[in-house]
Amino acid sequence: MFKILILSFSLLVIFIIFNKLKERNKPKYKSLKKSILPIDCVATQYKYNSIGTIKGINEKKDISAYIIPTEDAHQSEYISDADKRREFISGFNGSAGIAIVTQGNAGNHAALWTDGRYHLQASKQLDSNWTLMKSGLPDVPTKEKWLIDTLPNKAKVAIDAKLISVTEAESFSKTLSESPKQLQFVTNIKENLVDQVWTDQPAPPNSDIIPLGIEYTGKSLKDKLADLRKIFEEKNIDGYIITALDEIAWLFNMRGSDVEYNPVFYSFAAITKTDAVLYTGNGKVSKEVSTHLGSAVRVRPYNVVYEELKEFGNLESIKKLWVSKGCNLALYEALGGSKKTEIVTSPLSLPKAIKNEVELKGFRECNLYDISALVKYFAWLENELCVKNNTELTEFAAAEKLEEFRSKLPKFMGLSFETISSTGPNGAIIHYSPTKEQCSIIDKDQFYLCDSGGQYLNGTCDVTRTLHFGQPSDLEKDCYTRVLQGHIGIDTIIFPNGTTGYQVDCVARKPLWEVGLDYLHGTGHGVGHFLNVHEGPQGFGSRPAYNTTPLKPGMIVTNEPGFYLDGQFGIRIESMVIIVKKDLPNNFANKDYYGCERITFFPIQTKCCKKEIMTQKEIDWVNQYNKECWEKISPLIQDDQLALDWLKRETQPF
Repeated sequence: MFKILILSFSLLVIFIIFNKLKERNKPKYKSLKKSILPIDCVATQYKYNSIGTIKGINEKKDISAYIIPTEDAHQSEYISDADKRREFISGFNGSAGIAIVTQGNAGNHAALWTDGRYHLQASKQLDSNWTLMKSGLPDVPTKEKWLIDTLPNKAKVAIDAKLISVTEAESFSKTLSESPKQLQFVTNIKENLVDQVWTDQPAPPNSDIIPLGIEYTGKSLKDKLADLRKIFEEKNIDGYIITALDEIAWLFNMRGSDVEYNPVFYSFAAITKTDAVLYTGNGKVSKEVSTHLGSAVRVRPYNVVYEELKEFGNLESIKKLWVSKGCNLALYEALGGSKKTEIVTSPLSLPKAIKNEVELKGFRECNLYDISALVKYFAWLENELCVKNNTELTEFAAAEKLEEFRSKLPKFMGLSFETISSTGPNGAIIHYSPTKEQCSIIDKDQFYLCDSGGQYLNGTCDVTRTLHFGQPSDLEKDCYTRVLQGHIGIDTIIFPNGTTGYQVDCVARKPLWEVGLDYLHGTGHGVGHFLNVHEGPQGFGSRPAYNTTPLKPGMIVTNEPGFYLDGQFGIRIESMVIIVKKDLPNNFANKDYYGCERITFFPIQTKCCKKEIMTQKEIDWVNQYNKECWEKISPLIQDDQLALDWLKRETQPF
């Protein structure tokens, strides 16, 4: 019976993969229509020995559903090619989502959940084998409810324990087991089922590591370790096991390139009161890195972490270790579970998020250079479209040209994410990214949305502007102006100490809400320092997670309200800001009051503004901001007359 069940499930997985491989050469963003073959029909087409055996499943673990998350063993938002299991199985390549495949008595189902940023994209990329669950919309069931409704009593739901956080696993297990159907959550399958059938799975990355000098970090590794150990003493904790890649890179003042656009390297770390161990790939630790780490850090191979930390957790001298909420379940259990560990908010989260003066100086500098490249790009783009009448310029070719401009900048290390270069209706796909094979010609008579940024030794950049090279319609101008009004609202807000980004998010949405409009993404996210472009815990947004961390001086946050009309256009205006203390006439209750210091200086396109719905303060803000853009950016583009002329025109008062 066991072999039949496993064979059946294996064939279902292979069938979905087979269909996706057949679709690989079709347009990525066109609807894919396909008939679904019954599972017994599929069985006649494939041989079991060509699939390979699925190891590590006990004969009693006859699973009915298998969960395929996006995340890797570090719960990363962005992952290496070797970890893109959900993309491989479904064909959907957005950065957020979770897939579930069922078989047996539950029926053959495949469902994928993703958030509002990716609803339109996923609807284009998933074929007819899949049901898209648009998370956040009314009447869309949660993963747990769908499983409870779909599966028979006491059915088993399995997942790779390395790919789910301990907190999410506990919540999942509790919800399923306490349901009337008493579903069982199985996490002891040793081998990942997708890996068993992914025959051309890329090898795990093993890129070089580079040390980052104190002239960029502002604090040494030695001092950061001392700060962490001081917390251990205060809280009577033996140590902290670090699983988040950006935390490890920040703590050790090192960067890598194992994940595209994210300067991190695959690793775990164990820090105690007297020891520091870095688990990372063979060949990563050069002589330069060894010198940087000195005698303060021992380096061990990445693949021994589970075995060694299991032994470490068994030591009698170790009473209590911290792990973060993102620690994967397999590592948590290896350490001894709740007997030896305490799940906490990472003690490195706030120190990393609150930038020191050296880091802030770097952010201010690199953003100016980054915008100088963007100004040159938009001047070039307008010239191509409107002067040369280039009717063959694609979104992809334009994105490559923008990268070319950035690549010439000081301290440039690469892009901070894949450029979103989108014309007309593609702009409504919030995280759209063109490829050479699948992209559109840029239409000068439609909105063009460009979301992009660079990685630099002294900081990370993220900026979005939406421009029109023709004459925007009244609807386009109305929507653009309301997005701008929300952007100005965040830029100018003043709030007391203790305020969270969840509390101020509505300020950005108010102008849209007034006419019954909204957008399905957060208003802003934290940004790492030459690290991940998305960094927590701070941000502006309606997700409850943003209500747990008050905004503090030194935090970097993006300000990016938007609006998207499916099939027509997308609008987003994004700048980066530093949370700063405000010097005000009063200080009620000695609270201290904070606001935003903008560090992105790319002009607002005034021809897209509907002046009659703007207040005089908003008009004054635009004029003052555009004037500041000219003053700060024009000295950096003296070598490009086309860009200078463009910037001067675009920063004129209106």
